[in-house]
Amino acid sequence: MFVMVSEKLLELLNKAIARELQVSVQYMWQHVQVTGLDGALVSGIFKKIAIAEMKHAEALAERLDYLDGVPVTKPEPIFVGGSLLEMLKQDEQDEESAIEIYKRGIQLAGEEGDFATRRLLEEILSEEEKHIDTFGKLLVGMTNPFTQPGL
Repeated sequence: MFVMVSEKLLELLNKAIARELQVSVQYMWQHVQVTGLDGALVSGIFKKIAIAEMKHAEALAERLDYLDGVPVTKPEPIFVGGSLLEMLKQDEQDEESAIEIYKRGIQLAGEEGDFATRRLLEEILSEEEKHIDTFGKLLVGMTNPFTQPGL
């Protein structure tokens, strides 16, 4: 190991891995279980994002291993949901949570001088922001328009 990082940063990376494992399974099962016309339209989106999330988990685990950490194997609790609306609301919340984790990690890695980890987290953050945007756009029109943010 060439970079010394804090236990706090190692723990944060493991939290991110557990979250990525969670949503990769969650989105894949949603891809499989979603039904109806709306489900047929979004099934591929769930699958594509699930694969991206698994790639995030892999990249984070590789970085954690390099830093002499041990990647977790247990995901955060998985929520598949019943209706497409329930799925999308949960998925949007999970992406919001991820964004907060990555923002904290970026700040912490920067403070510790671990610029490679910071760069990795910035790249993943950018993708997570695209995911939340996708879920938000899918939610528009599925709920009462008067409950939409900004209206």
